[in-house]
Amino acid sequence: MATAQATPARPARAGARRGPLAALRDRPAAAKLLLLALVAAVVVPLVHGRWGGGVWPDALTADLSAPLGEVTDWIVSNRDSHPLFLYFFGHISNAVVLSVRGVYLLLLALGWAGVTVFAAAVAWRAAGIRLALTAGVSFLLCGLLGMWVPTMQTLALMVVAVLASVALGLLLGLAAGLFDRVFRVLRPVLDTMQVLPAFAYLLPVVLVFGIGVPGAVLATVVYAAPPMARLTALGLRGVDGGVMEAVTSLGATGRQRLLSARLPLARKELLLGLNQTIMMALSMAVIASVIGAGGLGDRVYQALSSVDVGAALAAGIPIVLLAVVLDRTTEAAGRRIGAEPTGPALLRGWRGWSLAALVTAAVTAVGRAADGQVWPDDLTVAIAGPVNTAKDWMVDHLYTGVPVVGGTADLAAHFTSGVLNPLRSGLTGLPWWSVLLIVAALAWTIGTWHTAATAVLAMAAIGVLGVWEPSMDTLSQVLAAVAVTLVIGFGVAVGAARSARLERLLRPVLDVFQTMPQFVYLIPVVALFGVGRAPAAAAAVIYALPAVIRITTQGLRSVDPAAMEGARSLGATPGQQLRQVQIPLARPSLLLAVNQAVVLVLAVVIIGGLVGSGALGYEVVLGLAQGDLATGLVAGAAIVCLGLMLDRVTQPTTRRQRQES
Repeated sequence: MATAQATPARPARAGARRGPLAALRDRPAAAKLLLLALVAAVVVPLVHGRWGGGVWPDALTADLSAPLGEVTDWIVSNRDSHPLFLYFFGHISNAVVLSVRGVYLLLLALGWAGVTVFAAAVAWRAAGIRLALTAGVSFLLCGLLGMWVPTMQTLALMVVAVLASVALGLLLGLAAGLFDRVFRVLRPVLDTMQVLPAFAYLLPVVLVFGIGVPGAVLATVVYAAPPMARLTALGLRGVDGGVMEAVTSLGATGRQRLLSARLPLARKELLLGLNQTIMMALSMAVIASVIGAGGLGDRVYQALSSVDVGAALAAGIPIVLLAVVLDRTTEAAGRRIGAEPTGPALLRGWRGWSLAALVTAAVTAVGRAADGQVWPDDLTVAIAGPVNTAKDWMVDHLYTGVPVVGGTADLAAHFTSGVLNPLRSGLTGLPWWSVLLIVAALAWTIGTWHTAATAVLAMAAIGVLGVWEPSMDTLSQVLAAVAVTLVIGFGVAVGAARSARLERLLRPVLDVFQTMPQFVYLIPVVALFGVGRAPAAAAAVIYALPAVIRITTQGLRSVDPAAMEGARSLGATPGQQLRQVQIPLARPSLLLAVNQAVVLVLAVVIIGGLVGSGALGYEVVLGLAQGDLATGLVAGAAIVCLGLMLDRVTQPTTRRQRQES
């Protein structure tokens, strides 16, 4: 009996002797921070003694202006004479121009009635009668707003850009999905392209192709192809291994396995990739108006130059309508894959498509006979005047003189002086090595040492590029806007997760705000807040809010009902249920919301360079305006590094998530 009683005592005494080590094993984050502190205690004095503190030392910077300036000079000098431009880029440019012009002439030949019926017919066959009506009404509204010709110009550019993006994305996705080595090489390239700001794509394209449609289309292709490539690779690599073994055992060749098994099983991912490519192409087509894309984006950009809210809204609404129609149609088509066919049997399959083609041809013929190629001017509704009148009233009554708060101008001034300036001063005043330590601590705490190394190297690269101070300025704007976005977004999402009625009311509002071009947000905030960093932050908050609200609401609603019922049965209040059950169980979705807030805010803060946000956004805009490859590309590379760092410190790695689960 004595032996039996003594046996369990040994582990207890051993556990007592190993108390500190056991505690560190139970708290891996604390162990990581302790190890990092020990390393810093040795390394920091050496680094500080060698290079000092303060901003990034000049001895560790690399001047890229000279070599990039030489590249710029060579391109400008040889653009009209070198065989590379004459016989390669020149042919690409001509092909793009001919393609866009051909699609535009086809749309004009169909006429406004033919295009409207064609869009409704495609939506009907792909998604059902409800979306067919939505598509038809949307195109009619584009005409009523007096934007039929710009809409057709944007649609022609979109068709060519999306087809090229899908073709390029499919080729890259096939290679990455079928070959592991290609996937490993392509993944960091796609990550970089995803965080590179849209403006950064424009500068090298303008240098090679000049101002006009070819540069706009090719910049759109480069920007919109990565989602197609990534999702194609994901779909091909996620195919059930058992199915592939069965197909292989039947003697199928590699091509047969691809065409009969892999691609059909990855159809949903392919359609999702198409959906994302269309949305990104539409967004970039608007931004590319800066380099002469024309169409709706050009109208928005001109309105931004003159702070004309009415004209911007008149051009922005058709962009939203196009985005909603294309998004809903492709999304519904993806849901229909594998589902039972609906509707009358006579209208299924090729019969339905034949009927759609016949109706479109008949309406087009009638429209051409009535000379209805372009929307008639006497059927337009001018909304710019009333919108500007409402804007002027808001500026007169909200800009200054509001009781208690003072007005939007005072709010912008207080936000700048009370939040943005202290944040900027704090970040620029920190020793450069302390910023690297903070980044390492944050990234390693939620991830692995690979994550921390990537984040630290990204921040170090910013210093090496010689743009440490403007990067800290941009980082201060991003952090402030993200904090405001998360506070508002999480508050609204909690209400939407508890109230189905509120969620239904919010959905159309979020749809509009999520599909509105980034440029459009800058115009009303400039009118209400003036120019500077505050309006850029306000536009970024408005742009990022829909994604945060959607992701957070979905995460809170997807919590296991049994866990919620158990908490209620124990007498937990709604606040306790939220803090102790919903938030812990929805943590992955909340972290994803934080990550998306960072990415979206960064994108708009950079575009805020057009309205005086300064920092890296101003450098990108300046490089584009002056054709300065060094200034624009260095700032763009710094933005990529900043985005990579922020991504790593806000998104746990897969290994870390497995450890927590």
